Amino acid sequence: MTATSHTTRAHSFNAAAAQYAANRPSYPSALFDAIEDLAGRPLTGARVADIGAGTGIATALLHARGADVIAVEPRDGMAAQLHCTLPHVPLVRGDGNALPLATASADFLTYAQAWHWTDPSRSLPEARRVLRPGGALALWWNVDPVDVPWISEQADRIRHHFDGEHGNKQGASASRTALAFEGAPTVPAHQHRVVRWSRTIPLDTHLANIGSHSIFLVQGEKATKGFLAREREHLLKLFPEGMVEEVYDVLLIVATP
Repeated sequence: MTATSHTTRAHSFNAAAAQYAANRPSYPSALFDAIEDLAGRPLTGARVADIGAGTGIATALLHARGADVIAVEPRDGMAAQLHCTLPHVPLVRGDGNALPLATASADFLTYAQAWHWTDPSRSLPEARRVLRPGGALALWWNVDPVDVPWISEQADRIRHHFDGEHGNKQGASASRTALAFEGAPTVPAHQHRVVRWSRTIPLDTHLANIGSHSIFLVQGEKATKGFLAREREHLLKLFPEGMVEEVYDVLLIVATP
């Protein structure tokens, strides 16, 4: 991906913040159990900075877990949506490449669907600076599991729609975990975990979720509408009652940099 397309995709969420907040999946409680297990410390009472917090999906769950959480978000539209949803959670503007946080001020840094928007050669040293001794860096992504037949078939249709440029609706063709620290000066000690979960939602929500991904947001309204209309026809054959069971694998990395 070129730097220009990466930047364009990152900024595409500004105009789609409400769509993102309303339709994107959340995360299961088992994910936060796994973070605590791999980090060897509880989230409850911990000072947590949620970086690239977006509309606050993960921020809200961290807060509910009992963490003392602060949200960091660079984009205007997403920050406005987060503040509307979580008015009592502190919010600062910035990104992972230059954290607006004091040195040794956080027990956890979390990146939910956000680390891939950073440059690890900058964001990993920043994480090391901001984390307290014994602190943990937690990165995770909801990804489409390839062993679920209808999801694999949908990924094929998305790949065809984009002429092979993108492997799925996340715009990825390889595991996020394999590339997480590419370009970093040194690779930190880290552990992996995969947490599978699912949600059952109306077909319209599923389609709006697809449309909220950056590869669709930047391609143009006409092309996106055309794909989603064809996708509706495909999925109604599989889910004639109009309810879709989305299955996700949360890919989790917990590092102690």
